[in-house]
Amino acid sequence: MEQQTNNSLAAATSHRRRKGPGRVVVAYSGGLDTSYTVMKLKEDGWEVYAACADTGGFSPEQLKSNEENAYKLGAVKYVTLDVTQEYYEKSLKYMIFGNVMRNNCYPISVSSERIFQAIAIARYAKEVGADAIAHGSTGAGNDQIRFDMTFLVMAPGMEIITLTRDHALSRREETDYLNAHGFHADFTKLKYSYNVGVWGTSICGGELLDPTQGLPEEAYLKHLTRDDASELRITFEHGEIAAVNGEAFADKVKAIRRIEEIGSAYAIGRDCNVGDTIVGIKGRVGFEAAAPKLIIEAHRLLEKSTLSKWQQYWKDQVGNWYGMFLHESQYMEPVMPDIEAMLTSSQRHVNGTAILRLFPYGFQTVGVDSTDDLTRSKLGEYGEMQHGWTADDAKGFIKVSSTPLRVFYGMHPDEQR
Repeated sequence: MEQQTNNSLAAATSHRRRKGPGRVVVAYSGGLDTSYTVMKLKEDGWEVYAACADTGGFSPEQLKSNEENAYKLGAVKYVTLDVTQEYYEKSLKYMIFGNVMRNNCYPISVSSERIFQAIAIARYAKEVGADAIAHGSTGAGNDQIRFDMTFLVMAPGMEIITLTRDHALSRREETDYLNAHGFHADFTKLKYSYNVGVWGTSICGGELLDPTQGLPEEAYLKHLTRDDASELRITFEHGEIAAVNGEAFADKVKAIRRIEEIGSAYAIGRDCNVGDTIVGIKGRVGFEAAAPKLIIEAHRLLEKSTLSKWQQYWKDQVGNWYGMFLHESQYMEPVMPDIEAMLTSSQRHVNGTAILRLFPYGFQTVGVDSTDDLTRSKLGEYGEMQHGWTADDAKGFIKVSSTPLRVFYGMHPDEQR
């Protein structure tokens, strides 16, 4: 019976795909590829719904322009899907708990954003009864996998259309098509391409294509405006940001934006990352991410004083896996809620204020102020005086701890290093 049902579903899906254009939701960013997709599908007879999923990277002006252009391109409806808060609650929060930095460098902003943009698009496509979903990814990168996998899971049986990927279209071909059909916009190929979000800005192209070079000053969107030094105090409650320099924040996204504003004035958070793509090639990306760098290092600093040795060790392991699964488009893997549960549990004593010192292009950790600070134990003061054991206890502990080594080298003295 189950096999018969599956066969029937496959047949229905096949029939739907053969019957011709219907209603399609385009994941619309306002860029060249998605603009071409909206117009071409409209010209091919599709009823086009343009949906812009915002994870904190679009300005009000950009969203207004997106709406106006979507209708000019032929969309019958345009919507902005603001999923910034959902993105924080379901991903960023755990990335902070896990101190997630890919290759100990990159805060995987784009990787995680794409998942939640895809989820929002799939959800909307089901709401409007779409027959298909379209996106503008090429066949060379990670985003095609993140979008397709999410759509396959969340909207099974819905057709996925990728004109740029399937037809290997060039920017010139897409631009010429739009111009020929009366849509004139500046889609000049720029030296750098940017992806802006609440968790940082990624930068591709330019000097990054040469592995011996880094990005020049003009490649960055935010520039140095402060040359003094200052203190930044980030207060955490159960691992989440509660206050910035004494100012309380119930809205955690606003807290992130405030830290970004402070840190970007010092041009903090610039770097380049070389990593492995999902399709198996190496990729190089530049980024500027003041808030993630400052928040994660402040959080890590506080954890050093408030977590046990083994809490830190195992949290680092699962945090690394959590970030890798996000990057590899495995957010919906059933193990992810289990990892999130462990990360959440680990934060029950991560309370207090981490103090950082900021200066142009960098920062340093200063200290923490926490009632859960384990360095305040009455059993001893590191390097000063013990209170919970005697000198004889210490000598006995050392002797017992050395037993395995004394056994081995007693049998193999020739292997002493």
